[in-house]
Amino acid sequence: MCSDCGCGNKAATTTIPVVENLLSENDRIASHVREHLNAHGVLSINLMSSPGSGKTQLLEATIAALPKNIRLAVIEGDLETENDADRIRRHGVPAVQITTGVTCHLDAVMIHDALHVLDLDDIDVLFVENVGNLVCPADFDVGQHHDVVLLSVTEGDDKPDKYPVIFRKADLVLLTKTDLLPAIEEFSTERARAAIGRVHGPGPVLEVSAKKGAGLDAWTQWIVDRLGERRQATGRF
Repeated sequence: MCSDCGCGNKAATTTIPVVENLLSENDRIASHVREHLNAHGVLSINLMSSPGSGKTQLLEATIAALPKNIRLAVIEGDLETENDADRIRRHGVPAVQITTGVTCHLDAVMIHDALHVLDLDDIDVLFVENVGNLVCPADFDVGQHHDVVLLSVTEGDDKPDKYPVIFRKADLVLLTKTDLLPAIEEFSTERARAAIGRVHGPGPVLEVSAKKGAGLDAWTQWIVDRLGERRQATGRF
């Protein structure tokens, strides 16, 4: 078929090693980033989702809900503007904005560079708010310890079936903007959970509303528990 349509096999076979080398180098740097974080006892959580799912609003609510003795920092990823980083800074939390231009994801090099702006000795939990996209961020390790994927009720409840890779790698899935459920009859939390189960298997799914506060206790407890595990693993308390 390729000989008929003219696309040929050569381009395909030469592209694969380039992509593999790119991901391999990214993974090497991501491992280096994790070593830095581990040495300072920092827990890193990578937040991924479609645009508009409420990542920044969730972070703002999380900052307010977490125990005050847990020190936070945020790395924000967007194609342009510092809007989200400015929102985080207004809460007194250090935030580094990465503007990727046309790139649809953050990578380990970007995170490594951003760490030079932060004092890791003053951070317990580092949130990485990835670029809004359900495809590209799933392929790039950014040195995180955990991946959290948001699925807003304003999206279709079949998103996990359509974009399985990003949901498959999630350590936690958050169904967000649940305060809007009464107005969005098309979204079913039961169907969403079933779709997540099909691509992910057993795993925690939490329903949260950053606006109303519902589910935030369970979400912040999950963070506290993961931080405790990280401190135990690194011996830093």
